[in-house]
Amino acid sequence: MKTVLITGCSSGFGLKTARYFLDRNWNVVASMRTPRDDVLPRSGHLRVLALDVTDPESVLQAVDAAGPIDVLVNNAGIGVLNALEGTSMETARDVFETNTLGTIAMTQAVLPQFRQRNAGVVVNVTSSVTLKPLPLLSVYTASKAAVNAFTESLALELRPFNIRVNLVLPGRAPETRFGENARPRMQVPDAYAGFTRSVFTEMSQSQTVTRALDVAEAVWSAANDPSCPIRLAAGADALALA
Repeated sequence: MKTVLITGCSSGFGLKTARYFLDRNWNVVASMRTPRDDVLPRSGHLRVLALDVTDPESVLQAVDAAGPIDVLVNNAGIGVLNALEGTSMETARDVFETNTLGTIAMTQAVLPQFRQRNAGVVVNVTSSVTLKPLPLLSVYTASKAAVNAFTESLALELRPFNIRVNLVLPGRAPETRFGENARPRMQVPDAYAGFTRSVFTEMSQSQTVTRALDVAEAVWSAANDPSCPIRLAAGADALALA
C-alpha cells in the first residue's frame, strides 16, 4: 500500500483529500497544527500528526514520524483578503512563511528519502488566482505564484531522480474556510471600503465555483498519473481560467 502525507488537513481541501485517499485504500498521514480526532474517519490506514509548516523542528519531527512516504501533498496555507494598504508587513510575512516557505521546507525535508528510492511525487496546491489576478489578493497571489515558479523549476531539477512535482490550482471554494480564516487579518482602509464591498458583492454572485472534491480528484490524478500535465486546474471556474 502506498502512503501519502498531506498538510493542512483540519478542514477544506486537505480534509477532503485525506478522505479521498483513505477511501481508495492508501495509508494517509494527515497533518494539522492542532490534531483533531473528530474530522476524519477512524481507520487503521490513518495517522494524524501535529505539524506547523513554519516551524523547522515541527517539520523534521513530522517527516520523521511519518516514515517512508510515496507522495507529499503541500496543502497547508493561510488566506489574506485585503487592500495592500491595509495589510501589515507582519501579515504579509505570515502568509509567505506558511504558503511559500512552508511548502519549500516540507519538500526539502522529504527529498532525501525520495532520491534514495529513486521515486516520489510532490503535489503543491496553489490557486487559480495565479492564472487571473483578482483585486484584494495581491499578497496572497504573490505567495502562491512563488510556489508555482518553485514547482516548475524543481520539476526539472528532480527529473533525473524519477521524482515528479505537480501543481493543483483550485478556484474559489465557498465550502472552505478561506474567508473565515482570512477575516481576522482584514483591516480595510476607509478609502477602499466602497471598492471592497463591490468586490465582495461580485464574488458572492458568482455561480461557478470549485468543490473540495474537485481538488481531491486533481491531487489524486497528480499522485497517480505520470502523464498528467504539471499544472492541473481544479474546479469549473479554475478550468475556465486555464
